Amino acid sequence: MNTPVNPTDQVLARLREEFQGHRIWRATCPDGKLGAWVATLHDLKAGVEATVVRNNAQELHEALTVELNRASINPESNPTKWVRW
Repeated sequence: MNTPVNPTDQVLARLREEFQGHRIWRATCPDGKLGAWVATLHDLKAGVEATVVRNNAQELHEALTVELNRASINPESNPTKWVRW
């Protein structure tokens, strides 16, 4: 039996693998459809923004990359807890 693979699930998996310091998911709109792409830090001391919300996966990836760079220069954060390939 061949089970179809949802492209959104694949993108979420890649983001989760690349940014393991975050819980990453899709928000649900009031009409039940998938909405914004969301990332929340597991450990608030590991980054800058506790939650990042964007309209699509590419925007979220770009925002998390910026967050990683910001956290790298913030002496109170610990970006070594982030995994980024």
